[in-house]
Amino acid sequence: MSETYDLIVIGCGAAGLSTAVAYAEARPDAKIAVLERATRKGRGGATRWTSSWFRITEDRQLDPAFIGKMEEVSGGKADLDYCRMLEAEARATLDFLEGHGVELIFFKQPFANRNTGGGLGMPAQGGAGIVDGLAARFEASEGADILYETEAVRLTQDEQGRVDGVVVRNPDRAEHVLNAPAVVIACGGFEGNKAMLAEHLGARGAELDVIAPTLVNNTGDGLRMATALGADTAGQFDMFHGEPVDTRSSKPDAVVYPYPFGILVNGEAKRFFDEGQDSFDSTFELLGYEIWKNQNQTAFLIADQQFLAIPNVEGINLSDQPPIEADTIAELAEKLGLDPAALEATVAEYNEAVEPGEFDPTIRDGKAAPSLTPPKSNWAQTVEQAPFLAWPLTCAITFTFGGLRSDSRARVVRPDGTPIPGLYAAGEVTGLYYKEYPAGTSVLRSATFGRIAAREIAATAGN
Repeated sequence: MSETYDLIVIGCGAAGLSTAVAYAEARPDAKIAVLERATRKGRGGATRWTSSWFRITEDRQLDPAFIGKMEEVSGGKADLDYCRMLEAEARATLDFLEGHGVELIFFKQPFANRNTGGGLGMPAQGGAGIVDGLAARFEASEGADILYETEAVRLTQDEQGRVDGVVVRNPDRAEHVLNAPAVVIACGGFEGNKAMLAEHLGARGAELDVIAPTLVNNTGDGLRMATALGADTAGQFDMFHGEPVDTRSSKPDAVVYPYPFGILVNGEAKRFFDEGQDSFDSTFELLGYEIWKNQNQTAFLIADQQFLAIPNVEGINLSDQPPIEADTIAELAEKLGLDPAALEATVAEYNEAVEPGEFDPTIRDGKAAPSLTPPKSNWAQTVEQAPFLAWPLTCAITFTFGGLRSDSRARVVRPDGTPIPGLYAAGEVTGLYYKEYPAGTSVLRSATFGRIAAREIAATAGN
């Protein structure tokens, strides 16, 4: 059994759907297949579950500090031409999303953040708004097929080495070939593959749970299929984007962001992280990694009633679980399974170290507890107003850093930099990040390079 399309897109998240919609618009007569390993209800990969914040300024430009930040944190390893293309195309991507059924909202971030200009944008319905909005537009196109519960097995090539199709496996496990003169890989990283996580992160990599349920479908298929054809790789394979989530919650993306305004302790009731070293959007990945790497996947945010009085603080706590409460620190420790004396000592030492100053959560206020190890560099308020509060935290993986090497035209390239004919990639399947993920760029780059892939393929159609 075989079927012929003008374009095959592997993946149904922001990258894949942006590709499909943009190509259908450029070539209204085209026949396009989007392969989705999940069910229709679970479609959208990581995009569906994310809040999908965009790292943009108030005038809808990519944060102008982004390229310098990428060069700095990657030690010069990041592809800056790729980053410059993202910068050049970011505003057009926002226009594209709005023009294709995705409602966006723009506002000023209420807390200190690293987006130059202080702006922030996101879909009104989060990532689900992108998936549902673009999918509706695509499904309304002539020749549009979304093939659910369909697994991509391997890529095919013609005699000249051009990618010309995909071998797929249906729910009945039967394999057949879909043919097309171009294929776009947009099926995420390998965060859902325990064996690959252990291979690249070490044995404890397999301990990482995915931050949302259908990420188990992101098993590195795109990486596997393309490298089998000689594709190069990029990004840091032994690093990932993880986030501190509430251990009690089954809600996807249950990230507890307001930790800079309390204190963090580990399973021994000791502080282990400078909660106030920077704003939450600058440090939440570092915190997640630290919890996984060095704290045995166990941490607790401890706070008091002053914490709840901070304007907007509950708006950045994405957990659906209420805090654990107690009238004393010792009682709180017992509820958390911690040594009461140890937690009392930690809180007392912290309170003693807090220096005078004005607390201001909207800026890096310099109100610190510098004598501690580790110190608290900003937003240091004493923890003394009962009832006391706690949230149990662990690290969940969102996406992996290592992936395929693609150029600024979304072409998958070999180690010598030459493109593999007919093969393109967009989204988290492509490797870009090293050491640190500058937040607010993953979904934006996914949609951007999905658009670019469609543009490149449309420009060469029939050649």
